[in-house]
Amino acid sequence: MAKYLMLKHYRSSSIPTDRPFAPMDRWTPEEIDAHIQYMNDFADRLRQTGEFVDEQALSAEGTFVRYDGPGRPPVTDGPFPETKDLIAGWMVIDVDDYQRAVDLAGELSAAPGRNGEPLHEWLELRPFYGEAPTVTE
Repeated sequence: MAKYLMLKHYRSSSIPTDRPFAPMDRWTPEEIDAHIQYMNDFADRLRQTGEFVDEQALSAEGTFVRYDGPGRPPVTDGPFPETKDLIAGWMVIDVDDYQRAVDLAGELSAAPGRNGEPLHEWLELRPFYGEAPTVTE
């Protein structure tokens, strides 16, 4: 088993399509509910197969912080993209192999957005560094 982090981004595919991306703050309450229900159903299915580890949606607030030397206050702003503009949330999965992780990320990419259409969003799939132990009960 190997653990993977699936990062959900606020931005849709960079490839032009006939489905323009609309940020979630422009969705109707029903569209948001449908999206969240898809995510919950997806997580529940992975819980049943033992592949679910954890997930969190992230709020829009966030700050970069960097150490700036002895006796100096931490730096909290700078010329960089802020993750609050990029990362909507994440899910950790524990799967048998890389191909299973790719298949699940592809399925999660189909979560519904505006008008119930699949988002076709890019998900960043990253393996955990080293061999993380699998938790069994």
